[in-house]
Amino acid sequence: MSNALAPYRRLTVKIGSATIVDGATGRVRTEWLAALAEDLAALHKQGVSVVVVSSGAIALGRGLLGLSAVNLTLEQQQAAASAGQIALSQAWAASLGRHGIVTGQILITPNITEERRYFLNARTTITTLLGLGAIPIINENDSVATQEIRYGDNDRLSARVATMIEADCLILLSDIDGLYTAPPARDPEARHIPFVPAITGEIEDMAGGAASHLSRGGMTTKIEAGKIATQAGTAMIIAKGTPLHPLKALTEGGLHTLFAAAGSRAQARKRWIMGTLDLAGQIYVDAGAAKALLDGRSLLPIGVTRVKGEFVRGDAVAILDPDGREIARGLVGLDREEADLVKGKNSKRTAELLGLGARSELVHRDNMVVLMGLEAKTA
Repeated sequence: MSNALAPYRRLTVKIGSATIVDGATGRVRTEWLAALAEDLAALHKQGVSVVVVSSGAIALGRGLLGLSAVNLTLEQQQAAASAGQIALSQAWAASLGRHGIVTGQILITPNITEERRYFLNARTTITTLLGLGAIPIINENDSVATQEIRYGDNDRLSARVATMIEADCLILLSDIDGLYTAPPARDPEARHIPFVPAITGEIEDMAGGAASHLSRGGMTTKIEAGKIATQAGTAMIIAKGTPLHPLKALTEGGLHTLFAAAGSRAQARKRWIMGTLDLAGQIYVDAGAAKALLDGRSLLPIGVTRVKGEFVRGDAVAILDPDGREIARGLVGLDREEADLVKGKNSKRTAELLGLGARSELVHRDNMVVLMGLEAKTA
């Protein structure tokens, strides 16, 4: 039996509402959650970092507040989410706490993953929790999100989170065990597809709609999530989550669909930096720094001669050599005022000016694309 999770050391696991909440009672499936907690604890013990994106707040809140299972107004959805988020967080904390694992709750709205400064702050919080041995539990902040400003489903949110933390694999646990050539509930001749090397128009045409009243996403949103994840270098697995021990099943050869990542995370990140970001400023460097960059080194303040533009930490900037030629571009690690303050200074002086713990690199090599003529050097 093949262990589908063996290649991965950092996972994002998305739990669907219909998976964690009993549709008949509107309550948490406690036996199921206990079994999943065992699976997560086993991975945790093996040194695998896990972030959970958990649906279920609105579904739980409906039952707590005595609301109808369908056709809620936006205000009722927000109220249900407010009550349900507490119950959901308590359920996760109790289940994982039995294994000595601390949980941290993070509620996210779309601007947090789309606006660079919020993105960086959220990523820092999540990675710090992981570094401390905790498991972050993430959900969309449905208690304040409006119809116009929301993800509307946790499939795409989980993909954004997976790319944010540079997860090796995104696992979507749902009420179906993968992608089929057609929706199997409507077509008995539908065939299961175990592996998708790339998401094409043909693959998108195979997706159907949401499967239950508890779910706001169907296969269509899972394919959309796959496009987000795989293009950023994160593989994706769709597997059935409703039986007990769904992650253990994946380690024992359980049925699923694997969507291949489009290249490595580093390559995807550098393509993103190179082709999709507006440049917020320019950093001019001396000849020594230019040579160091071409040799694959990070940009240190000591090699900087001048900075231009209005940028903040995380913005994309161009790096120019003494002749004014762009030799690299990357994500800057300091705000414009800080960069101006430390330019030309060595690391000791930089620490004195910015304080201990401040970044020693102005642009880290992992966040940089070095240009070689019209091509990008990704090493």
